[in-house]
Amino acid sequence: MTMTRGLEGIVATTSAISSIRDDVLTYRGYRIQDLAEQTTFEEVIYLLWNGDLPTSEQLSVFRKSLAADAAVPDELFAMMKMFPLDQVHPMAVLRSSVSNLGIYDTDAERAGIEANQTKAIRLQAKVATLVAGFSRIRQGLDPVSPDPSKHFAENFLYMMRGKAPSDLEARLLDRALILHADHELNASTFTARVCVATLSDIYSGITAAIGALKGPLHGAQMSKSCTCSKKLDRSIGLMIISMKRLR
Repeated sequence: MTMTRGLEGIVATTSAISSIRDDVLTYRGYRIQDLAEQTTFEEVIYLLWNGDLPTSEQLSVFRKSLAADAAVPDELFAMMKMFPLDQVHPMAVLRSSVSNLGIYDTDAERAGIEANQTKAIRLQAKVATLVAGFSRIRQGLDPVSPDPSKHFAENFLYMMRGKAPSDLEARLLDRALILHADHELNASTFTARVCVATLSDIYSGITAAIGALKGPLHGAQMSKSCTCSKKLDRSIGLMIISMKRLR
C-alpha cells in the first residue's frame, strides 16, 4: 500500500473561491490587486461568500448586518480578565472565545445554508470585537463597544484605540484585510472543513480552524506581529510614512 504523508500531491477538493496561479492571487476571478485598490473589505467578504460583488443596496444591507452583530456578551470579556495575561497566547484566547460564542448563540445548533450564513455574519463581526477587546484588556484598559456607524476596518481600529483612526489608517488596514481574506485550501481551512463535515456546528469548525492557524507552521508567525494595539499602530505609522515619501 502506498502512503502519502501530509496529503502531499493529493487533490482534496476543487474551489471557485480563490486561486494562486503564476504568483497571481484571485478571488472569484478578480485579481487581488484590483480588489485591494477598488473595493472594501466588506465587499470582498460578500464576494467570497456569494460569488459576486454586491450592489450598493446589497452592500448597505450587509454592512448593517455586520454592525448589528458586532457586540459580544460581557461574560466573554470577564472571562478574558481571568486569564494569566502575562503568559497567555492571543490565539489561544481567540480560540476559546469563539468556542464560547457558540454557547451564547441560540442558533448555534441550527443547520442549513441560511442559518449558517447568518452565523457567519455574526462570527465575522464578533471576532473583530473580541480581538480588539483582548488587546485593551492586556493593557489594563476596558474594551470599547463597537460603533455601528463605522465601517469594518475603521471600527476595528476604533475599538483597539478608543479613538477614531484617520481615513488613511482605516484604508491601509482595509487593504491588509483584503489581502489576507482567503488563501486557497490551507491548513486551517482544511481543518474547518473536516470538522463541519462531521455535521458539527460552525462555531466548532471555526474554533478548530483557529487551533490550526495558531501553529508555528501556519499562522503563528503573523500573529506575533499583531498582538497588541501598540504594534499595530507602529505598523500603520510606518506604512503612512512610506506612502507619503512615495508621493
